[in-house]
Amino acid sequence: MKMVAPWTRFYSNSCCLCCHVRTGTILLGVWYLILNAVVLLILLSSLADPDQYHFSSSELGGDFEFMDDANMCIAIAISVLMILICAMATYGAYKQHAAWIIPFFCYQIFDFALNTLVAVTILVYPNSIQEYIRQLPPDFPYKDDIMSVNPTCLVLIILLFISIILAFKGYLISCVWNCYRYISGRNSSDVLVYVTSNDTTVLLPPYDDATVNSATKEPPPPYVSA
Repeated sequence: MKMVAPWTRFYSNSCCLCCHVRTGTILLGVWYLILNAVVLLILLSSLADPDQYHFSSSELGGDFEFMDDANMCIAIAISVLMILICAMATYGAYKQHAAWIIPFFCYQIFDFALNTLVAVTILVYPNSIQEYIRQLPPDFPYKDDIMSVNPTCLVLIILLFISIILAFKGYLISCVWNCYRYISGRNSSDVLVYVTSNDTTVLLPPYDDATVNSATKEPPPPYVSA
C-alpha cells in the first residue's frame, strides 16, 4: 500500500543535477543575486568616477553619450530592485514562503517574453541585424568578420542561439514554478492524502481532523509518504 500526495502527481520535484526544486531555486536566486550585485557595484563606481566609463562621440561613431546621469540612476534603481527580488526568492525558497517567490517568477516570465519578442523581430525583419551591425563603431571587435558572413546564415545562427537561451530560460521558469507549487502544497492545511493499493483508492482525511474526530478512540498512525 502506497500513499501519494496529490501535488506530486503533476510535476517533478527534481531539477538539473538531480537537485530538489527548492535547492535549485535557492541556487538560481543566489546566482542572480551575485550578478546584479556586481552590476550594481560597476554602476556605482561609474557614477562616482564618470571619466572611467566615458566614451566620446567619435569612439561610439555617433552623436550621443554612452550613458548620462539620468540613465545611470535608472539602471541603479533597476539593479537594486532586482537584488531585492532575488533575495526574496532565495529567502522564500529557503524558509518555504511561497508568496516570496512570485516576484522572481514574474521577472522570469517578463524576461522570457522580451527574448521571445527579439526572436520574432529577427525572424520577421532579418535585415535589421545587418543594419544594427553597420551602426556599430568602426573599431568594434570582429565587425568586419560578422559583416562578411552570409545574411541568411547569420540570421539562422542568431535564431539558434536565441532558441537555446529561450529553452534554458523556460526550464528555469519550470523549476521555480515547481518550487512554488511544492511549497504551496506543503504549507496547505487542506491537503488530502490518497492511499492506493492494487485495486482500491481510499481518500483519507487530514491527520489533525482524524485525531479530533476520534478522540475517544486510539489515534491513527502518522501518515508517511512513500
